[in-house]
Amino acid sequence: MKIYCISDNIDTNIGLRLAGVDGIVVHNKEEVIDSINNARNDKNIGIILITRKLAELVPQLIDELKLSAGLPLIVEIPDRHVQKEQENEYITNYVKESIGIKL
Repeated sequence: MKIYCISDNIDTNIGLRLAGVDGIVVHNKEEVIDSINNARNDKNIGIILITRKLAELVPQLIDELKLSAGLPLIVEIPDRHVQKEQENEYITNYVKESIGIKL
């Protein structure tokens, strides 16, 4: 299974390509939807990484994919503009929303 990244900036895309993760850079809602659908149709892709900013453009689609419990899994990642304090808060909120435990 491969990992595929849908990013809104070239820096994230290049960094992940250096680690062996293919991906695409998109900027609007239609491109995000098309990219997700193309990745879902590729049976070799097991995980889709998507930057938080893009995930916020299509929250219903992201929630539907997360709740489907099927492949590919979708994982939101922070982009390069997130400050350290925001990152810690994001992880705490993610755990709280996912399993209902406040850290």
